[in-house]
Amino acid sequence: MSRKSNQALPLREQARISAKAKQFLAFAFGLLVMATILSACEGKSNTSEALKNNSAETEVEASLVLKNVTLDQVDNQGLPLWKVKAKQATYSQDQKTALVNNPTGDLFQDGEVVLQVSAKSGEVKQDGETVFLKDEVIATDLRNGAVFKGDELEWRPQEDLLVVRNNLQGNHPQLQASAKEGRYFSRQQRLELFGQVAALSKEPNFQMKTEHLVWLIQAQKLIGPVRTQMERYKNNTLSDRVEADKSEFNQKTNTVTLKQNVQLTSLEPPMLMSSNSVVWNLDAQTAASDQPVQIIDQQEKLTVTANQGQIDLEREVANFTGGVQGIADRNQAKLYANQLRWDIPTQNMQASGNVIYQQIDPPLLTTGAAAVGKLQDQSIVVNSGAGKPVITEIIP
Repeated sequence: MSRKSNQALPLREQARISAKAKQFLAFAFGLLVMATILSACEGKSNTSEALKNNSAETEVEASLVLKNVTLDQVDNQGLPLWKVKAKQATYSQDQKTALVNNPTGDLFQDGEVVLQVSAKSGEVKQDGETVFLKDEVIATDLRNGAVFKGDELEWRPQEDLLVVRNNLQGNHPQLQASAKEGRYFSRQQRLELFGQVAALSKEPNFQMKTEHLVWLIQAQKLIGPVRTQMERYKNNTLSDRVEADKSEFNQKTNTVTLKQNVQLTSLEPPMLMSSNSVVWNLDAQTAASDQPVQIIDQQEKLTVTANQGQIDLEREVANFTGGVQGIADRNQAKLYANQLRWDIPTQNMQASGNVIYQQIDPPLLTTGAAAVGKLQDQSIVVNSGAGKPVITEIIP
């Protein structure tokens, strides 16, 4: 029926239609009440889920999205802590957190930029306590040129601490390092590496492997507080391997200080050195110990121990002082002295000071001031000092 025809109805007819409408509304309201009662009988879970969905929709509707935004934070003195630029920032409902896309930023210390960072995404806490970056994270220290890469980055300005997690890669003109996680204390320029740590020095060609390593970038030192394995290469070929419970690599002097349960293995010559204190000079290719030391020729089966000792791996010579004892495993010949020089290629030994030479077959014991010869073939000749005789005892 058209609007014009409705207007033409008498008042009584309009009242009749109005009454029918009221009846229909009452019926519809009754159906709505019944539906509500049935819905309530289904349990609280559906109602709770509906509230959650409504709440989520409200949060999305209440969030604020900004394009090409710059976020920053200052400390109590008004000095900048960090500044982050992003193509897009989505603020949470309480405006305390911003999710950012393709962020790049500056991290400050005492008002000066010390680190520059970038990533694919991130989360910025507006309280200034933390900045999180994720996916293809890159952080560069402008002071020393160190570059850190990883999957996650966390900046804690109150602690001057940068944490890089998952697949950490550290690059520096003098060193490359990798680990599961790195903690960079920016004020001290100290990087602590944890989990499957590997550090590679380019010159000299030197590698360290451990579970915890401290890299003092400004001081140019690497400290291994736990057992660490070190390898040196010549012409890309492994030449020496060292293990120790504690170690410190000085990049300025190319020396490694080793402590506790030290084992140095040289492939050429095939020597094994053990002690609790060794200084390994990578340039000079020497290893020296000021504590009891043992050196074994693994090919000739000859062992020398002493209170102190040094081996020159380039010249292939070893020197010992204090309580020196040499033993040839093949014939059990023994040589005791205060000092001993061992020429490794020729196996010739020069001993001096209270020398004692002993062999089993044939049985012989000789003492004197000095001795020279080869221990493994029992060709040791003992000499007397001035005015002192050589004493030889044939053991029955």
